Amino acid sequence: MDSARPQLDHRARRDRGLVGRTGCGKTTLAYLLPRLYDVVEGQVLLDGIDVRDLHLRSLRSHIGVAFEDPILFSASVHENLVMGRSVVDDAELKRAIEVAQAGFVWDLPWGLETRVGEQGYTLSGGQRQRLALARAVLGRPQVLVLDDPLSSVDVHTEAVIEESLATVLEGVTALLVVHRPSTLALADRVALFDGGRIAATGTHTELMKSNELYRALLSQEYDVSEQEGASGAGYPDRPSASTGDVPPQKVTV
Repeated sequence: MDSARPQLDHRARRDRGLVGRTGCGKTTLAYLLPRLYDVVEGQVLLDGIDVRDLHLRSLRSHIGVAFEDPILFSASVHENLVMGRSVVDDAELKRAIEVAQAGFVWDLPWGLETRVGEQGYTLSGGQRQRLALARAVLGRPQVLVLDDPLSSVDVHTEAVIEESLATVLEGVTALLVVHRPSTLALADRVALFDGGRIAATGTHTELMKSNELYRALLSQEYDVSEQEGASGAGYPDRPSASTGDVPPQKVTV
């Protein structure tokens, strides 16, 4: 890694976790791949090609994204799920809904044709996130960018979703912004961010053994996760486990 210009090489069909303090640049990096942000210096390469040299529509057709604050439109559930895709097989749609544990859509007043309002205001926080995750995995994209997409989902439903995601991620190139230790189970390798730079890379086991900052960060996150799981703290409306959510290729950077 060049100390003057951080570099992160990520092999195709592997899953990379991104760990670091709040505000260290994890989400910013995740935004660079689908070009939600563009780099000012340096390059983001996908299979050796600068993403800025690719047609934007083509680039994004191969990338599925799900973020902590999902973007939903004043449209039906179905329209929000298939947005940007010309044809979607019914079986593939049902698979994506199942992976994201978004089966609540079948119980809405008009099912998939129910309109959810601007930013999905008629849905709870966890429902919005699960709907956005279903959209991300729909169509089996070659690249997935996931930035804490389950923060408003209770720990038990989160565990079920992560088990399904582990299957989805097989054969997929993924960047996973990690805020909780449980998500690390989905990552083959981890990059530790500190001060806007890549401070260390390795497997979870390697970094636990060799990096004090990594151990400290995960210890803090583990304590928070344990408290949330036991008492529902950490999210103001976090429910009991039964509800499932909270109410109202090679990549080189």
